[in-house]
Amino acid sequence: MYKNYKIAVVIPAYNEGELIETTLKSMPEFVDTMFVVEDGSADNTLDLINKCKQSDSRIVLIKHEKNKGLGQTLIDGYIASASSDNDITTVMAGDNQMDPEDLPGLLDKLIDNKYDYVKGNRLLHHDVKSSMPRHRLIGNSILTILTKFATGYFYLMDPQSGYTAIKNTVLRKIPISTMTKGYGYNADILCMLNIEGFKVADQQIKPVYGNENSKIKLLKYIRKTSGLLIKLFFKRLWKRYVILDFHPLILFYLFAFFNLVLIIIPFSIRFFYMFFTYESVPKTTLIILVFTFLLTFQSILFAIWMDMDYNKRKE
Repeated sequence: MYKNYKIAVVIPAYNEGELIETTLKSMPEFVDTMFVVEDGSADNTLDLINKCKQSDSRIVLIKHEKNKGLGQTLIDGYIASASSDNDITTVMAGDNQMDPEDLPGLLDKLIDNKYDYVKGNRLLHHDVKSSMPRHRLIGNSILTILTKFATGYFYLMDPQSGYTAIKNTVLRKIPISTMTKGYGYNADILCMLNIEGFKVADQQIKPVYGNENSKIKLLKYIRKTSGLLIKLFFKRLWKRYVILDFHPLILFYLFAFFNLVLIIIPFSIRFFYMFFTYESVPKTTLIILVFTFLLTFQSILFAIWMDMDYNKRKE
């Protein structure tokens, strides 16, 4: 136990034969249960888990006959932990990329500061530029900005960090079984938490990159995740500001959206058609475009400002 709380760790494991044993053996003594979800590995990952299980009774094996992906792996681990008598569920990767020494920091913020969900933040660590590969740092920064808008947690950074801790009372209140099974599951769970009004915080952790073999193709990840973030953005607006509550910021967003679809895009097409076809500048079209663009930009700024202000209480 940790500060009288029973701690569970969900450990996804897919083809982690090189590092899974190190991960399991380095788990702090205060951890009560390790839900190791073996996701149909093609190497010796399962054998190594069973070997560790013989000497560590805290290990609970959840086995997938076929590979189901990281999202489903986490869902199964979360559901198993939510059904147990543990109080807090954390997530640590099976590739030893998450330093166990950082775990008390996440738990302290969750317990002492009365947050509902705490996630690791590698971007504020002083070693991030030398430790995190440059392409990952750039990609992470782009997705951080997009995720702020999608989830409503504008003060969070490093949304791609999978090192997290959540209270099981909170875990049982969100529809975790519907979490996306592909890219972007991190943002999906944040969106669920925001809709329900839970308090979320960052906790600085060390960026660890060594022998782990990342299964993420960065460009593909950014492309697919960006599509999900747009979907989550509209889902959050609808459920948070229309279904569960009403806030005028939704009107500003709608005003900007309709201006974009009904005026800016059609008039832009007409403007460039006239310019390249007849080599003339349609002044009336240009005036309408500029005026509408300024109104739309101002409307979006007001909506963002009100969205940020509304979500301050979740800090």
